[in-house]
Amino acid sequence: MSTKNSFSDSSAKSYSQALYELASETNTLKEVEENVQVFINLISNSTDFIFLIKDPTCKQDEQLKIINLIFEKFRLNSLLKKFISFLIKKRRFFYVEKILKGFIDICSKSRGEITAKLSVAKELSNDEINNIKNDLSKNFGSEVKLNYTFDPSLIGGLIMQIESIMIDTSVKNKLQQIENKMIEA
Repeated sequence: MSTKNSFSDSSAKSYSQALYELASETNTLKEVEENVQVFINLISNSTDFIFLIKDPTCKQDEQLKIINLIFEKFRLNSLLKKFISFLIKKRRFFYVEKILKGFIDICSKSRGEITAKLSVAKELSNDEINNIKNDLSKNFGSEVKLNYTFDPSLIGGLIMQIESIMIDTSVKNKLQQIENKMIEA
């Protein structure tokens, strides 16, 4: 099982890098990145589309036909269409979301952006999220892409991850630490 995961991770990174290089060479990087984001949103918002991607019994011809319709409807970049079609033909369409998210990460890193994940126990307003993002950008001296999630299971506090730095001040974590100490005693 772990061999398959490592293969899919490494192959996904290779495909992501290939798309990045193709888009760079054709001077369509910005357009392809925007179109990739549209495509990722389509995947996130459509259970039927997820089923099309994940269903091993779906024929390549059907997948290609649907992809062609999607690209016509949303007027997405032809390079991205060829790339997605290539993934279908090589039976890598199952990994399309991972590959495209990897591509977005590569684009972000090439611009010097830092990705941060923030999970909090209370819902934050857009102003609060923007203030946190701006403070992080100032502290790290680089643009920060902040992925915010509301997680009531944390009970209180927050969890923040910036690159390899992890900060966990959640009540849930503190209760887990107390439980672990009680078990050890």
